[in-house]
Amino acid sequence: MRVLFVTEILNMTEAADQTCNDGINGSITTFHLFPGSVLALVRSRIASGVQIAGLLWVLSAIGICVADDSLRQGEYLLHLGGCIGCHTTDRMLAGGRPIESPFGTFYSPNITSDTEFGIGAWSDEEFVGALREGTSPAGRHYFPAFPYTTYTRMTRNDMLALKAYIMSLPPSTRQNSPHDIPWYVTPDWMMAYWKWRNFKPGAYIGSPAESPEWNRGAYLANALGHCGECHTPRNLFGATRRELHLAGSRWGVTMGERKNIVPNITPDPDTGIGSWERSDVIRLLMTGQRPDGAYTSGRMIEFLGAGFLHMTEPDRNALVTYLLTLPPIYHDVEFYNQPFSDPGYHE
Repeated sequence: MRVLFVTEILNMTEAADQTCNDGINGSITTFHLFPGSVLALVRSRIASGVQIAGLLWVLSAIGICVADDSLRQGEYLLHLGGCIGCHTTDRMLAGGRPIESPFGTFYSPNITSDTEFGIGAWSDEEFVGALREGTSPAGRHYFPAFPYTTYTRMTRNDMLALKAYIMSLPPSTRQNSPHDIPWYVTPDWMMAYWKWRNFKPGAYIGSPAESPEWNRGAYLANALGHCGECHTPRNLFGATRRELHLAGSRWGVTMGERKNIVPNITPDPDTGIGSWERSDVIRLLMTGQRPDGAYTSGRMIEFLGAGFLHMTEPDRNALVTYLLTLPPIYHDVEFYNQPFSDPGYHE
């Protein structure tokens, strides 16, 4: 009877693992709740005649396994979320990286586990509030140089897994650098108004009309990977132009000068990636190489190195599926010698 009971527990564990893997693969995250190595060890304990003690061992092993997988998932999310590129200069996640914009230069903050200069004293709710609502623990509104406008679509589980991994890393006592921005951008009420006009918080809701792979790709692009923050043009007030989602941007362009060109990644055949083969997009995500043999450069190659090169094959395929099935948008961001011909420049 005791052997049967423990066997039932094992079967439930295997079922939970399969359910977790099947359900999550098609939606938000990808990891085994109970790795095969743990299940194999459990079977060996049962085979050796350990019943009640074996059951207690199973339960403790499950707890260790869940914690370990949560940290691995958090590390994966850290890479895909682009956190390292923006928050690292000479010390991991210690901030100080300048982020140039038409509104001045912002400096990324220390997000290490240090309780004084980092986010080590933050509660789970405060961390979720920063990503979901764009508000600090003190209730101030963050500038959208921090892409909470996209991170808001992350699931709560992913947010907490990310926090758990960050808290497992060494702290840094680097102090935050003040932003170099004009006075009229700094009032907190200004950001409250901006958010009221341009920001809608909330987790990603999948499209029932699309496949699980497509929805996973949409989550990677529009929540975790925040592709639209760079690949979507913005209006005069710094809000993304939704009608040109992922159609490329050219902020910083002046007459005769090519600067900060971010390409159109919709499947438009003339100005986007519509003429690319699926394998071309996969190759770029894996190596940074474009179909013409040249390599991407600037922040994108950095983002690939610290981020998307860590992407699993199923996630990479999901992202490509999503990108190649978007509505094609004609938007020639390379036409930089006549920047004012685009009506969007006057919006």
